[in-house]
Amino acid sequence: MSHQAISLPRWIDIGLLPLWNLLVALLVTGAVVLLIGQSPVQALSLLVQGSLGSVRGLGYTLYYATTFIFTGLAVSVAFHGGLFNIGGEGQATFGGLGVALLALALGPLLPAPLLLPLLVLGAAVFGMVWAAIPAYLQAWRGSHIVITTIMFNFLASSLNVYLLVNHLRPKSSMAVESADFVDAARMPALHELAAKFGVELPSSPLNLSLILALLACAFVYWFLWRSRAGYALRAVGSAPQAAHYAGIKPRMQVLLAMGLSGALAGMVGVNEISGVQGKLTLDFVAGAGFTGIAVALMGRNHPVGIILASLLFGVLYQGGVEVAFEMPGFSREMVVTAQGLIVLFAGAMAAVSAPMFAKLYAAFKNKKGAAHG
Repeated sequence: MSHQAISLPRWIDIGLLPLWNLLVALLVTGAVVLLIGQSPVQALSLLVQGSLGSVRGLGYTLYYATTFIFTGLAVSVAFHGGLFNIGGEGQATFGGLGVALLALALGPLLPAPLLLPLLVLGAAVFGMVWAAIPAYLQAWRGSHIVITTIMFNFLASSLNVYLLVNHLRPKSSMAVESADFVDAARMPALHELAAKFGVELPSSPLNLSLILALLACAFVYWFLWRSRAGYALRAVGSAPQAAHYAGIKPRMQVLLAMGLSGALAGMVGVNEISGVQGKLTLDFVAGAGFTGIAVALMGRNHPVGIILASLLFGVLYQGGVEVAFEMPGFSREMVVTAQGLIVLFAGAMAAVSAPMFAKLYAAFKNKKGAAHG
């Protein structure tokens, strides 16, 4: 049996292999840092210290990770349905628009216990609708999902600009942003909640959206691997023709996969708009939709892996700011380059090391079999 035919056990596939890819990525990144005349050890130390070495830094890291969990799950669900959703950016933008419209309209009328669940629902529904249109175009009109979701990213951004400039911006303001939300429309920050229980925490943008993100992970796991609907979705993603002959309707599964994917991406609006900004702004997604692709790849499209990959990217984003600030000559562009290398080796090239591990695992099994023979 060739090593290509060997199926890696899950502890290697979603455990050891991602760690190996991350180690390779860090070594390559360290070599690049060394080539530009900086100390890799100092850069790594500042990265970890800035992101995990203080309560405030950890708060920022978890805040970034919350957004990446939502976008990573969005990519993952679509992938299991056989679709490559590159529209997370637009779906998150549209979800934030839904949060803002509801917050501005209902904020003065409802208390927080009633308003906040409506904002969460609004973000999910708006993101779902924005993803369902490309899904319909692929399922019934044959348009490729990659092309349409990319186009819808630009459409969502343009619509957001139009509404802010012409309708949502206060007449007396020159800033291209909506009016501030009332307090009832603000997702409670963790340090504010801690203060109510007598615990003093440094201020950070971390808010209760983190709990929503973890609940979303649990739901996605249950849906994909414990529900009949999730089994049907994965069946279509793995073998659409076989699923069709088994009585599963592929068109409906495309709508389901993209609708759920869009709802998850739309939840970014809760974290960013209700939890942090407190108003609708121009570019609050800031590339998180595309980062979600790398997060899903690194996390092997599994909720647990996505949580770990999101934490890694949270460390990179928060720690990268500290590195650029503390190391003279280490510009923000160098930080972005280092982040890109880690994405390349630990995310996009995740499958490159798989044949080597398959070969080693096959040799181990053969040796073990010979020993028992």
